[in-house]
Amino acid sequence: ERSIRQVNGRVPVIVGTGSNNTASAIALSREACAAGADGVLVVTPYYNKATQRGLVRHFTAVADAVDRPLIVYNVPSRTGVNIQPETYAELAQHPNIAGVKEASGNFSQIQKTRNLCPADFAIWSGNDDETAAICMLGGSGVISVVANVLPAEMHRLTALCLANDFSAAGRLQLKLKPLCDALFCEVNPIPVKTALNLMGLEAGELRLPLCPPTDASVERLKLALSSWDLLPEQTS
Repeated sequence: ERSIRQVNGRVPVIVGTGSNNTASAIALSREACAAGADGVLVVTPYYNKATQRGLVRHFTAVADAVDRPLIVYNVPSRTGVNIQPETYAELAQHPNIAGVKEASGNFSQIQKTRNLCPADFAIWSGNDDETAAICMLGGSGVISVVANVLPAEMHRLTALCLANDFSAAGRLQLKLKPLCDALFCEVNPIPVKTALNLMGLEAGELRLPLCPPTDASVERLKLALSSWDLLPEQTS
Protein backbone atom coordinates (compact mmCIF):
# COMPACT_ATOMS: atom_id res chain seq x y z
CA GLU A 1 0.00 0.00 0.00
CA ARG A 2 2.83 2.38 0.83
CA SER A 3 4.65 1.61 -2.43
CA ILE A 4 1.48 2.18 -4.45
CA ARG A 5 0.90 5.50 -2.68
CA GLN A 6 4.49 6.59 -3.30
CA VAL A 7 4.41 5.63 -6.98
CA ASN A 8 1.07 7.42 -7.37
CA GLY A 9 0.39 6.06 -10.85
CA ARG A 10 3.72 7.13 -12.40
CA VAL A 11 4.67 3.55 -13.34
CA PRO A 12 2.96 0.17 -12.94
CA VAL A 13 3.44 -1.62 -9.61
CA ILE A 14 3.72 -5.42 -9.76
CA VAL A 15 3.46 -7.14 -6.38
CA GLY A 16 4.96 -10.50 -5.48
CA THR A 17 2.11 -12.61 -4.08
CA GLY A 18 3.32 -16.18 -4.55
CA SER A 19 3.00 -18.98 -2.02
CA ASN A 20 3.28 -22.75 -1.95
CA ASN A 21 -0.30 -22.72 -0.66
CA THR A 22 -2.72 -21.92 -3.49
CA ALA A 23 -5.33 -20.48 -1.15
CA SER A 24 -2.72 -18.15 0.36
CA ALA A 25 -1.52 -17.06 -3.09
CA ILE A 26 -5.12 -16.26 -4.03
CA ALA A 27 -5.67 -14.27 -0.83
CA LEU A 28 -2.42 -12.31 -1.22
CA SER A 29 -3.13 -11.61 -4.89
CA ARG A 30 -6.62 -10.34 -4.12
CA GLU A 31 -5.25 -8.16 -1.32
CA ALA A 32 -2.59 -6.68 -3.62
CA CYS A 33 -5.15 -5.93 -6.33
CA ALA A 34 -7.48 -4.33 -3.80
CA ALA A 35 -4.60 -2.09 -2.72
CA GLY A 36 -4.17 -0.92 -6.32
CA ALA A 37 -1.48 -3.21 -7.74
CA ASP A 38 -1.29 -3.25 -11.52
CA GLY A 39 -0.29 -6.91 -11.61
CA VAL A 40 0.98 -9.80 -9.50
CA LEU A 41 4.12 -11.92 -9.68
CA VAL A 42 3.48 -15.50 -8.54
CA VAL A 43 6.35 -17.89 -7.92
CA THR A 44 6.04 -21.63 -8.42
CA PRO A 45 5.08 -23.53 -5.25
CA TYR A 46 8.22 -24.33 -3.26
CA TYR A 47 9.07 -27.25 -0.95
CA ASN A 48 5.90 -29.25 -1.59
CA LYS A 49 6.44 -28.41 -5.30
CA ALA A 50 3.85 -29.70 -7.79
CA THR A 51 3.44 -31.82 -10.88
CA GLN A 52 3.06 -29.98 -14.19
CA ARG A 53 -0.68 -30.64 -13.96
CA GLY A 54 -0.67 -29.21 -10.46
CA LEU A 55 1.18 -26.11 -11.68
CA VAL A 56 -1.47 -25.49 -14.32
CA ARG A 57 -4.21 -25.80 -11.71
CA HIS A 58 -2.33 -23.59 -9.22
CA PHE A 59 -1.68 -20.69 -11.60
CA THR A 60 -5.11 -20.99 -13.19
CA ALA A 61 -6.77 -20.75 -9.78
CA VAL A 62 -4.84 -17.59 -8.91
CA ALA A 63 -5.41 -16.03 -12.32
CA ASP A 64 -9.13 -16.79 -12.10
CA ALA A 65 -9.32 -15.02 -8.74
CA VAL A 66 -7.97 -11.62 -9.85
CA ASP A 67 -8.71 -9.10 -12.57
CA ARG A 68 -5.11 -7.98 -13.13
CA PRO A 69 -2.30 -9.53 -15.17
CA LEU A 70 -0.41 -12.38 -13.52
CA ILE A 71 3.26 -13.04 -14.23
CA VAL A 72 4.47 -16.56 -13.51
CA TYR A 73 7.88 -16.75 -11.81
CA ASN A 74 10.01 -19.79 -12.61
CA VAL A 75 13.16 -20.06 -10.47
CA PRO A 76 14.00 -23.76 -10.00
CA SER A 77 17.19 -23.10 -8.00
CA ARG A 78 15.07 -21.61 -5.21
CA THR A 79 11.87 -23.64 -5.43
CA GLY A 80 12.92 -27.11 -6.56
CA VAL A 81 10.35 -27.19 -9.36
CA ASN A 82 10.67 -26.25 -13.03
CA ILE A 83 7.91 -25.30 -15.46
CA GLN A 84 8.07 -27.17 -18.76
CA PRO A 85 7.47 -25.42 -22.12
CA GLU A 86 4.29 -27.41 -22.71
CA THR A 87 2.96 -26.14 -19.39
CA TYR A 88 3.68 -22.56 -20.41
CA ALA A 89 1.77 -23.20 -23.63
CA GLU A 90 -1.26 -24.24 -21.61
CA LEU A 91 -0.98 -21.35 -19.16
CA ALA A 92 -0.58 -18.88 -22.03
CA GLN A 93 -4.18 -19.55 -23.04
CA HIS A 94 -5.45 -17.86 -19.87
CA PRO A 95 -6.39 -14.22 -20.56
CA ASN A 96 -4.96 -13.03 -17.20
CA ILE A 97 -1.58 -14.79 -17.48
CA ALA A 98 0.67 -12.26 -19.19
CA GLY A 99 3.96 -14.12 -19.24
CA VAL A 100 6.83 -15.46 -17.16
CA LYS A 101 9.84 -14.24 -15.26
CA GLU A 102 12.16 -17.00 -16.45
CA ALA A 103 15.13 -17.69 -14.19
CA SER A 104 15.87 -21.32 -15.04
CA GLY A 105 18.96 -20.46 -17.06
CA ASN A 106 17.89 -23.18 -19.50
CA PHE A 107 18.13 -21.62 -22.94
CA SER A 108 16.95 -24.72 -24.76
CA GLN A 109 13.77 -24.61 -22.67
CA ILE A 110 13.36 -20.89 -23.30
CA GLN A 111 13.58 -21.41 -27.05
CA LYS A 112 11.00 -24.19 -26.94
CA THR A 113 8.72 -22.02 -24.79
CA ARG A 114 8.94 -19.18 -27.29
CA ASN A 115 8.09 -21.54 -30.14
CA LEU A 116 5.11 -23.07 -28.33
CA CYS A 117 3.54 -19.91 -26.90
CA PRO A 118 1.68 -17.09 -28.65
CA ALA A 119 3.51 -13.82 -29.32
CA ASP A 120 1.59 -11.99 -26.58
CA PHE A 121 2.94 -14.36 -23.91
CA ALA A 122 5.92 -12.38 -22.62
CA ILE A 123 9.17 -13.93 -21.47
CA TRP A 124 11.14 -11.69 -19.12
CA SER A 125 14.63 -12.63 -18.03
CA GLY A 126 14.85 -13.40 -14.33
CA ASN A 127 18.65 -13.21 -14.41
CA ASP A 128 20.29 -9.88 -15.17
CA ASP A 129 23.26 -11.39 -16.97
CA GLU A 130 20.97 -13.27 -19.40
CA THR A 131 18.90 -10.25 -20.47
CA ALA A 132 20.34 -9.70 -23.94
CA ALA A 133 20.42 -13.40 -24.76
CA ILE A 134 16.80 -13.98 -23.74
CA CYS A 135 15.65 -10.87 -25.61
CA MET A 136 17.46 -12.13 -28.71
CA LEU A 137 15.31 -15.28 -28.44
CA GLY A 138 12.09 -13.28 -28.33
CA GLY A 139 12.12 -12.10 -24.73
CA SER A 140 10.50 -8.88 -23.56
CA GLY A 141 13.11 -7.53 -21.13
CA VAL A 142 14.16 -8.25 -17.56
CA ILE A 143 12.75 -8.22 -14.05
CA SER A 144 15.95 -6.96 -12.56
CA VAL A 145 18.03 -6.95 -9.40
CA VAL A 146 20.80 -4.79 -10.87
CA ALA A 147 18.27 -2.06 -11.74
CA ASN A 148 17.99 -1.32 -8.02
CA VAL A 149 21.52 0.13 -8.11
CA LEU A 150 21.95 1.00 -11.81
CA PRO A 151 18.49 1.66 -13.26
CA ALA A 152 19.50 3.83 -16.22
CA GLU A 153 21.94 1.30 -17.65
CA MET A 154 19.56 -1.62 -17.22
CA HIS A 155 16.87 0.45 -18.93
CA ARG A 156 19.30 1.21 -21.74
CA LEU A 157 20.18 -2.47 -22.09
CA THR A 158 16.53 -3.42 -22.44
CA ALA A 159 15.81 -0.54 -24.82
CA LEU A 160 18.67 -1.62 -27.07
CA CYS A 161 17.33 -5.17 -27.10
CA LEU A 162 13.79 -4.09 -27.91
CA ALA A 163 15.20 -1.93 -30.72
CA ASN A 164 16.97 -5.04 -32.09
CA ASP A 165 20.39 -3.43 -31.61
CA PHE A 166 21.91 -6.59 -30.22
CA SER A 167 25.45 -5.58 -31.11
CA ALA A 168 25.32 -2.61 -28.72
CA ALA A 169 23.22 -4.59 -26.22
CA GLY A 170 25.82 -7.35 -26.18
CA ARG A 171 28.62 -4.90 -25.45
CA LEU A 172 26.67 -3.34 -22.60
CA GLN A 173 25.73 -6.76 -21.23
CA LEU A 174 29.41 -7.70 -21.09
CA LYS A 175 30.26 -4.42 -19.38
CA LEU A 176 27.58 -5.08 -16.76
CA LYS A 177 28.70 -8.65 -16.08
CA PRO A 178 31.14 -7.91 -13.18
CA LEU A 179 28.46 -5.88 -11.38
CA CYS A 180 25.89 -8.63 -12.03
CA ASP A 181 28.25 -11.19 -10.53
CA ALA A 182 29.05 -9.03 -7.51
CA LEU A 183 25.35 -8.53 -6.78
CA PHE A 184 24.97 -12.31 -6.64
CA CYS A 185 28.20 -13.10 -4.75
CA GLU A 186 25.95 -14.25 -1.88
CA VAL A 187 22.31 -15.22 -1.96
CA ASN A 188 20.00 -12.48 -3.24
CA PRO A 189 18.98 -10.02 -1.77
CA ILE A 190 21.95 -9.87 0.64
CA PRO A 191 24.35 -8.20 -1.82
CA VAL A 192 21.89 -5.74 -3.37
CA LYS A 193 20.64 -4.49 0.00
CA THR A 194 24.25 -4.16 1.14
CA ALA A 195 25.09 -2.29 -2.06
CA LEU A 196 22.22 0.16 -1.58
CA ASN A 197 23.36 0.82 1.99
CA LEU A 198 26.92 1.41 0.75
CA MET A 199 25.50 3.88 -1.77
CA GLY A 200 23.79 5.78 1.04
CA LEU A 201 20.28 4.76 0.02
CA GLU A 202 19.43 3.21 3.42
CA ALA A 203 17.83 -0.07 2.40
CA GLY A 204 17.77 -1.21 6.02
CA GLU A 205 18.95 -4.34 7.78
CA LEU A 206 18.56 -7.92 6.63
CA ARG A 207 16.07 -10.13 8.42
CA LEU A 208 16.95 -13.67 9.45
CA PRO A 209 17.56 -16.15 7.95
CA LEU A 210 19.44 -13.66 5.78
CA CYS A 211 22.50 -12.19 7.45
CA PRO A 212 25.17 -9.59 6.62
CA PRO A 213 27.72 -10.55 3.95
CA THR A 214 31.32 -11.45 4.66
CA ASP A 215 34.00 -8.76 4.60
CA ALA A 216 35.31 -10.23 1.36
CA SER A 217 31.88 -9.88 -0.26
CA VAL A 218 31.59 -6.28 0.94
CA GLU A 219 34.97 -5.45 -0.61
CA ARG A 220 33.90 -7.11 -3.87
CA LEU A 221 30.71 -5.03 -3.88
CA LYS A 222 32.65 -1.82 -3.21
CA LEU A 223 34.99 -2.56 -6.11
CA ALA A 224 32.10 -3.27 -8.50
CA LEU A 225 30.14 -0.21 -7.39
CA SER A 226 33.15 2.09 -7.61
CA SER A 227 33.74 1.01 -11.21
CA TRP A 228 30.37 2.66 -12.01
CA ASP A 229 31.03 5.66 -9.69
CA LEU A 230 28.17 4.61 -7.44
CA LEU A 231 29.86 5.05 -4.06
CA PRO A 232 29.98 8.20 -1.95
CA GLU A 233 33.57 9.39 -1.49
CA GLN A 234 33.87 8.22 2.11
CA THR A 235 33.08 4.56 1.25
CA SER A 236 35.00 4.24 -2.04
